[in-house]
Amino acid sequence: MSTQMQLDGTKRKSFFRDRVLTGLKSFGSELLTLVRKNIRSYAMFIALIGIFIFFGIRTKGLFLSPRNISDLFNQTGYVAVLAIGMTIILIIRHIDLSVGYVAGFLGAVAAILLKDGWPVYLVIPVVLVLGTLIGLYQGFLVAKVGVPAFVTTLAGMFIFRGLLSLILAGTGTIIVYDEAFKAISNGFIPDIPIEANMHILTLVLGALLTIAIIYGQVRTRRTAMAYRFEVTSLAVFILKNILIAAAIMLVAFMLAGYKGLPWSFIIVGVVLYIYNFILNKTRLGRYIYGIGGNVEAAELSGVNVQRITLFAFASVSLMAALGGILFTSRLSSASPQAGMGFELDAIASSYIGGVSVSGGVGKVTNTIIGALVITSLTNGMNIMGIDISFQYIVKGIIFILAVAFDIKTRKQG
Repeated sequence: MSTQMQLDGTKRKSFFRDRVLTGLKSFGSELLTLVRKNIRSYAMFIALIGIFIFFGIRTKGLFLSPRNISDLFNQTGYVAVLAIGMTIILIIRHIDLSVGYVAGFLGAVAAILLKDGWPVYLVIPVVLVLGTLIGLYQGFLVAKVGVPAFVTTLAGMFIFRGLLSLILAGTGTIIVYDEAFKAISNGFIPDIPIEANMHILTLVLGALLTIAIIYGQVRTRRTAMAYRFEVTSLAVFILKNILIAAAIMLVAFMLAGYKGLPWSFIIVGVVLYIYNFILNKTRLGRYIYGIGGNVEAAELSGVNVQRITLFAFASVSLMAALGGILFTSRLSSASPQAGMGFELDAIASSYIGGVSVSGGVGKVTNTIIGALVITSLTNGMNIMGIDISFQYIVKGIIFILAVAFDIKTRKQG
């Protein structure tokens, strides 16, 4: 009897072990398939993690210190908003080479207005409106007159570079003394008045963001299942959300260990939410992707291509104006060199973030990761004391690899 019980117990253990092994193999196979199908989206996350690990080791942890991570997010602010605007332009198969000096010029305008005694609450909307008007002017030349976007915005680069030098010719660098304006890119959100060694409000906001994202993921999954769309297994879905929650809370703890959440982080988050909503939840977003995919088909379907083009150019210049405000606030000054190379960082961030070189594909959420890749490289190499010449070489290599990877994966797809 006891021998029979032992045999039954052995069989049960063997059956349970086989089931576990089969489940693990199935889970691993599904996870690998998911990564392969979405390699263009996941590659940048893998690259960003690799950059953080590499510089964390090479700088003996200095790169990963709470203070440097906070500085990194502040440095990313102006690049991120420029890249978000650039993403829209690239999706519809155009380009804007003028955003760098538009940002520099409008940042200088903001500094001059502040120097003349204008209050911050008037300076910011005036500069944003000027940016929108500049975009409408360039969009008119492209959409209505038919001047190629490359030519129009290249001319804009020369024009606004000249205007920047012109308005600063008599004074040179203008120092900004307004504390409210400087706090835009150098300040932090206030904390809850509780005695603690960490910034409590940052942790609370991190937890709320985590809950909101997971809730959105659950709703999206349920909707997909209701319409009988293909979804990942529950195990993979849970693992994905655990990784998302862990990443958000890790960043929240690091920022809470210094001074908390920077205002520039909040600004970028709001801009990201608005543009992500436009692209994914509105008819305008569908039109943008439709024009990028096939402009002739979109026009035959009744899409007003000229109007969408005007919107895209107004949008990117609006983001250039915001980027100029963030950059001027960050440095607490405006100089004739402001804006140099900004457009290159914005374009590189968009392509690294997965925007297709052939148009019609791109996500602003992924563009933010691309911006973090660019600024992380700059930040890490600065800490290591690497010469600026080699920094440009590294950025160029990363850029060409990202575009080559996009072309290769699209051909395989």
